[in-house]
Amino acid sequence: MKIVIQRVLNSSVEVENKIVGKIGRGFLILLGISNNDTKEKIEKAAQKISRLRIFSDENGKTNLSINDIGGEILVVSQFTLYADCRKGNRPGFINAGAPSLAEDLYNYFIEYSKKLFNKVEHGIFGADMKVSLINDGPFTVILEDGNGI
Repeated sequence: MKIVIQRVLNSSVEVENKIVGKIGRGFLILLGISNNDTKEKIEKAAQKISRLRIFSDENGKTNLSINDIGGEILVVSQFTLYADCRKGNRPGFINAGAPSLAEDLYNYFIEYSKKLFNKVEHGIFGADMKVSLINDGPFTVILEDGNGI
């Protein structure tokens, strides 16, 4: 699993000229699934994200979690996080999860996250999406197997 977390002031995702997900302050989460991922790994990652302290407290220190500030999340599937650019100029995606597994785990991440976060919005798996955001900081964190999850 590879996850890019961007702290945002707001973010939205559009499919076929229609906003399908929109949040205010919180996290835009780009989620890449591999064939090695499981529901247990999804739960561990979502819990980790809920506890990340990357929002500023009254002293300007990054001591607050998304739940401390009542933040929201927008989850977007992104198999391209598994792009392999080592050979040639066209990325390969052999390490990305099979579409059926990836879609099931993406949907599980969304449903599980509803237990942990104030508001959960999401894109549409496999769709051509237009993602907008105002990155706050900017502050971006990358989680992947062996590095945080």
